[in-house]
Amino acid sequence: MDLYFSPLACSLATRIAFYEAGADARYIEVDTKSKRLRDGSDFYPVNPLGQVPVLRTDEGWLLTENTAILPYVADAFPDANLAPQSGTHARAKFHQWLGFVSTELHKALFVPLLDPRAPADVHAYTRENVEPRLAALDRHLEGRAFLLDEFTVADAYLVTVLNWARYAGVDLAPWPSVDAYYARIVQRPQVARALKEEITLFKEDQARRQARA
Repeated sequence: MDLYFSPLACSLATRIAFYEAGADARYIEVDTKSKRLRDGSDFYPVNPLGQVPVLRTDEGWLLTENTAILPYVADAFPDANLAPQSGTHARAKFHQWLGFVSTELHKALFVPLLDPRAPADVHAYTRENVEPRLAALDRHLEGRAFLLDEFTVADAYLVTVLNWARYAGVDLAPWPSVDAYYARIVQRPQVARALKEEITLFKEDQARRQARA
């Protein structure tokens, strides 16, 4: 499989999923500002929105959106136990938390907070929504190691999104269960590996942009 990614973007969750599964994949870096691949080719034919992640399956078809890609990867490598069995209550809760991370945290909070073009009143409104969402997550995580009973790709997505908090000016300390969860999950060997690699790539990209400026 091929994963089109941008360093430290939400595509990091799929890299974590592959690493946790011990699976091989080809990682194709996308510059989401220029909408081009590292070789200079146009990314729009891959995704007309110019966004990552995009997964090209072994059959050759393209899949977008974390809420679709992450369960697909989990189901492709069932021995890794990265998602509950289909048709179970646990699987329904798994999809619930994927949806929560995607809509309530990723899109509702961090996209506007991280967008320097967003107007000041949008930032102010978004910050009003931080507390209720992180408080709900904090209550759920109290006394829990993971979102569900075991680590799943929903955790890979959540830790990816929580990693943006420092860049968005969101201090996780007021929500101790969330703060402890993040500190614990980033210590998982495959999560730490994925983060280290993408931090290095992110810094290299920043240096290239500065050199062109």
